[in-house]
Amino acid sequence: MNLKEKKVNSSTVYDGKIIKVEVDEVELPDGRHSKRECVRHSGGAAVLFVKGDEIALVRQFRYLYGEETYEIPAGKLNDGEDAQQAALRELEEETGYRAISSRHLLGIYPTPGYTDEIIHIYFVADAVYAGQKLDEGEFLNVQFVPVKRVLEMISEGAIKDAKTVCAVLAYQLSNNN
Repeated sequence: MNLKEKKVNSSTVYDGKIIKVEVDEVELPDGRHSKRECVRHSGGAAVLFVKGDEIALVRQFRYLYGEETYEIPAGKLNDGEDAQQAALRELEEETGYRAISSRHLLGIYPTPGYTDEIIHIYFVADAVYAGQKLDEGEFLNVQFVPVKRVLEMISEGAIKDAKTVCAVLAYQLSNNN
């Protein structure tokens, strides 16, 4: 069965600094029409930085959840910015570490039901400390946590961030093969 939906019409509801919200009318595979609420986002880049046997995690307060979260360093892609460069920029800004080398680990769709955001995740194992350069209004703490403990934190529900869970899983799978 063909599952593709075809856009018939679109209207912008909101156009902000980080997201754009559109309501699209689509034609379904059976010919009927439906609406799709679409959050457009430029995408993100993140880094799983493993130093020895420890993973760099940032702990920060996330307003929408009303709690502090553990996450790998990450940020929004600027217009036209290369994902790998953005990931390495975020690593240095948030942790102070400048990567010597990196490789693409995976790309994820964090919430495919309503956004087109893609987060590109890179792996870094070799970096030098160059000094933290947080963005204005950015407050976070950096912790290096043993891989085994990070896995326990995911299992216990202490780490809920999707990009972090996916990155750690991909890392574990690549090390077990």
